[in-house]
Amino acid sequence: MNLWKSVARKKIYLIWLVVLVAGGIALKMTLFAPTKVTVVTVEKRDLTAQIYGNGTVEAKVVVGVSSKITGRIVELYADQGDRVTRGQLLAKLENDDFRHQEQQAEAGLSRSSATLNVEQANLQKARSNLVLAEKNAQRFKTLSAKNLVSTLEAEQYDTVCQVAREEVARSQAAVEAIKMEQQVGRAGVGFARSKVADTVIYAPQDGIIITRDLEKGATVSPGTPIFTLADPRTVWVKANVDESLLKGVAVGKKATITLRSSQGESLPGQVARLGRQSDRVTEELEVDVTFEVPLENFRIGEQSDVYIIAGMKKNVPSLPSAAIVTKDKKRGVWLLKSGRLTFREVTVGIADRRNFTEIVAGLDGSERVVAAAPPEMTKFKEGMKVQAAL
Repeated sequence: MNLWKSVARKKIYLIWLVVLVAGGIALKMTLFAPTKVTVVTVEKRDLTAQIYGNGTVEAKVVVGVSSKITGRIVELYADQGDRVTRGQLLAKLENDDFRHQEQQAEAGLSRSSATLNVEQANLQKARSNLVLAEKNAQRFKTLSAKNLVSTLEAEQYDTVCQVAREEVARSQAAVEAIKMEQQVGRAGVGFARSKVADTVIYAPQDGIIITRDLEKGATVSPGTPIFTLADPRTVWVKANVDESLLKGVAVGKKATITLRSSQGESLPGQVARLGRQSDRVTEELEVDVTFEVPLENFRIGEQSDVYIIAGMKKNVPSLPSAAIVTKDKKRGVWLLKSGRLTFREVTVGIADRRNFTEIVAGLDGSERVVAAAPPEMTKFKEGMKVQAAL
């Protein structure tokens, strides 16, 4: 009986020993197992450095179509989204008062013309009277010198001649005054006609109506826009680019544009203008990127992503960008040697949008470079044991 109890106790001890050994092995293979990492090597690839910027679709040329005068809108001939051409009729304002003013100004000008004709006739008559008076005065002056007529009579004819001269001068002044009055009248007619013309509003240039800001029956004031017009040839993306990424960004650089309404579709573009003042809060600079092919359908203010091509290199050594880390303010990679990590400083070049980065110096291509998830990479230390994933 004691023998069986002894054997049973030994079996229990053996079972617990097996469990403990199995548990230790399991812990060693799981909890205390070396971190599994991916191993990559340097490969040659074609890389394109692209600078990212986020912005909105805007138009360089946006014109508010407004009235020069105050008036009530009686007709509208365009609506939001319409494409219009320069000189196209867009709206009409009430013009009855201005037409009456035009007619009044034209009547005044006609009256001045009639008065001018009368004064010119009076001037001609005065000139004829002056010629006769001069002849009479000269004749009686000669007769007076010969004592054929009295001196008093000769002086009377001389006085008549002087009066005739004054009449000619008066008539000439009257004619000049009427001519000046006509100039004022013509200016008044021109002003009245311009007011009538201001009641008809035309498109100042080719473009697309972005907004219709007033409706029929509304009273418009000078400077208040009735329509907002944009030139589609000047539509571009105003992108904001981080200051630290501006190296290589210049006017003329090629770019690709993705609109929020067309995800997955890249449109060719080109850098047209660089800002000269960065945002002091976001530390970003405004970069204007034009579309190589003007957009047929665009929405001002639409969110857009821009990738500016800052440089291109072919067949250069590169690594996945995730394998490159910063340690003690130095860029480098973790190498796997004999199951342990060792840090190697490297010099990097351009970074590709596909998450590959050029390796300029520091590696010869034979090294086994470690890559892992970013949280794991932050825990890496020199000499740490890791295991390459199969």
